[in-house]
Amino acid sequence: MLVYHYSEDSSIREFVPRMSRLGEPLVWAIDRWHAPLYWLPRDCPRVAFWPLPTTTAADLAQWWAPVSGRMVIVIEAAWLERVRACELYAYSFDDPSFAPIHDHGVYVSRNTVRPCRLEPVGDLLAQLVAVGIELRITPSLLALGQIIRTTSLHFSLIRMRNAA
Repeated sequence: MLVYHYSEDSSIREFVPRMSRLGEPLVWAIDRWHAPLYWLPRDCPRVAFWPLPTTTAADLAQWWAPVSGRMVIVIEAAWLERVRACELYAYSFDDPSFAPIHDHGVYVSRNTVRPCRLEPVGDLLAQLVAVGIELRITPSLLALGQIIRTTSLHFSLIRMRNAA
């Protein structure tokens, strides 16, 4: 199975494990379904959410009824031009040392790994739309980031330290 790492740096030849929040050096990657979470500039704060089989009927009605995509990703308006200008690259790995950590598409390797392919992602907004992501723009993510934690939806809060 292929897993991916996204970067604005197209010159990485190998990925060396670095100390992680899990307390050990790791190389991080993501599976194809969850990859759109990382189709934004690295430091761009974002809130993403989607339903799980365990999502309650009330949360589906309140949060998911008007959604036509498979996932919602919300960014701040101040980041829109940086998203448009970002040149992002997809590093692909077909390395058996990657193992899932049971966190919705996240894989890690404890080894130094080399990508099997490097490709530009292209127009990030067009790519998100092409795979059924509903992209929303808001002045600030802070309130949404707090509220989404109280739902039964799966959520991902990325780079929130950079939120307005």
